[in-house]
Amino acid sequence: MSNYISRIRSLVVRQGAERYLLLTLLSFGTSVSLTRLFLRLTGYPQIGGGGLHIAHVLWGGLLLFIAALLPVIFANRWVYAVGGLLSGVGVGLFIDEVGKFITQNNDYFYPLAAPIIYAVFLLTVLLYVQIRRRKRRDPRTELFGVLDDLQEVLDHDLDEQEYKRLQARLAYIARETQHPDVVKLAIQLQEFLASGAIELVPTPATAFEQWIMRSRGIGSQWLSRVRLRFVLVLGLALSGLPAIFDLLLVALIIMAPQDLRQAIYAALPPDPSTYSSLTWFVVRLVVEGVVGVMLLSAAGFWATGREQRGTAIGFLGLLLALTTVDLLGFYFDQFVTVVSATFQFILLLGVRYYQQRYL
Repeated sequence: MSNYISRIRSLVVRQGAERYLLLTLLSFGTSVSLTRLFLRLTGYPQIGGGGLHIAHVLWGGLLLFIAALLPVIFANRWVYAVGGLLSGVGVGLFIDEVGKFITQNNDYFYPLAAPIIYAVFLLTVLLYVQIRRRKRRDPRTELFGVLDDLQEVLDHDLDEQEYKRLQARLAYIARETQHPDVVKLAIQLQEFLASGAIELVPTPATAFEQWIMRSRGIGSQWLSRVRLRFVLVLGLALSGLPAIFDLLLVALIIMAPQDLRQAIYAALPPDPSTYSSLTWFVVRLVVEGVVGVMLLSAAGFWATGREQRGTAIGFLGLLLALTTVDLLGFYFDQFVTVVSATFQFILLLGVRYYQQRYL
């Protein structure tokens, strides 16, 4: 056992892992949203009959199994992208039925199901952020990347940019490593690349890449700093305005007599049964109100030119909205919260972009 453990080396993050994980994230969120929307529009149909019901959790499990088999069987780099896509769709179809797994009566609409799905999605986002962070370079990790890039040589698909990146990496490895065998390998690979035996291919931009470049050009021309600031101020203000109503309602409930409190509880939308007590409703209003005040304050700071302070408060407020307010929202309002969560996430990206580019 000790001999086996001694052979285990420290983990190395795969080159391009953030792209594959992003595919998983996007397909995960899309599959859950589209599945819920399709079932809602079609009246929750069932495949099967005569006591047989083929739930979509089975299709999710099948896709997950295929995604797990692909990198085990094939060595091509494109397999990881396909696996990331299939795993995202598979886990979305699987976890969409989590309500049936955690209840004795197989309740698909159990209120806690949506927060669980959203929490798993947030944890995956956190993993993506950690993977995407710039890591400390070391010769071992760089050599793993070189060996991965050499697949392009085998496929006769090495372009000039990849060629230059290979040369730079090998020079770094030969200069920084402390192992003579690794130095020798790096030097020999450098000599192979410089031998002229490799035929480089042109790198024409794909239709998607051309569309991305055109979109960025149009976006940079139309969305100037002034316009972007206006859009962010408006978005933060719209996100924070409901806080005024929330806090006023909290004050009304606290000061109201018992009969009026019960009347308010009886009129709770959309389904009073999802609120175990009036206390939880008040807790939700307070949390939403506090975060809303933060967003309104951020909009005010931005509008008056104090962008640094507005950015800090706005970024924190949007993070709290996405991780706390929306988690409560998914419990009480179920998947209606997808709309507000998506809007807040776009705002968060906009604030981050403004901070990186202008501040």
